[in-house]
Amino acid sequence: MHKSGFVNIIGKPNVGKSTLMNALVGEKLSIITPKAQTTRHRIRGILSGDDFQIVFSDTPGIIKPHYKLHEAMMQSVSDSFSDADVMLYVMEIKDPDPIDEKTLGRLKKSECKVMVLVNKIDTGNQDLLEKKVEEWKTILPHAEIIPVSALEKYNCEYLLKRIIENLPEGPAYFSKDEITDKSQRFFVSEIIREKILLYFRNEIPYCSEVVIDEFKEEEKLFRIRAIIYVQRESQQGIMVGHQGKGIKKIGIEARKDIEAFLGKQVFFTTQVKVEKDWREKESKLRKFGYLE
Repeated sequence: MHKSGFVNIIGKPNVGKSTLMNALVGEKLSIITPKAQTTRHRIRGILSGDDFQIVFSDTPGIIKPHYKLHEAMMQSVSDSFSDADVMLYVMEIKDPDPIDEKTLGRLKKSECKVMVLVNKIDTGNQDLLEKKVEEWKTILPHAEIIPVSALEKYNCEYLLKRIIENLPEGPAYFSKDEITDKSQRFFVSEIIREKILLYFRNEIPYCSEVVIDEFKEEEKLFRIRAIIYVQRESQQGIMVGHQGKGIKKIGIEARKDIEAFLGKQVFFTTQVKVEKDWREKESKLRKFGYLE
């Protein structure tokens, strides 16, 4: 008997969704930073065994949209309700307001298996954990409540066991040696965006988008050219930095991770361009892969 299915991970920003998927799949597929809205795309991670295949989806954190980019991100969350065999709702143990009414209503109506993961339990205590579990039994009676620490990988083996037990019987959707449906090109752009999130403050990371303009594999190296789009010329100046120090730092740090990811030397160039108000333009969101 072979089991397979789609397991979608949703929750508020910074609750540990990406850390959880990386822990479950055993690979760093989703970038992780302390900033909210780090995840912009729905990213699939595939875990296969002899008799099962789980297709995980990491989704953007649930927010109230402020512009069209947010709307596109929230659409990917909405889509995750339509194709899930198992839905994982991740919340932080210390969050006093762990879910919005709209999401709660959708989970209550969901016909798939719902698991509420009380995450970051390493930051709480046993009394708080017991209180949260009892609260969720009342909030969402049909859900299974599982305490985890994605960062410490605590209870992840048990979580996997319960997921597999709740998958339907069926053939594998992907080749057993695949771990994601995203391309190398996509992950290279995400590595660069991770560095922007880590090294720049305020609005700069949220106004930036990375496009891989050239991605060419040669015998001994990859040639990669990245264009970083920002919304205003002032942001371009900040990112380039005095005597190019800002963009140089991004390039140095990104190259290390890209070479480790691709397993080959990388000849890497970056350029910063201004694309005014791209977050509000459907044509640009389509170009950047947020809309079909």
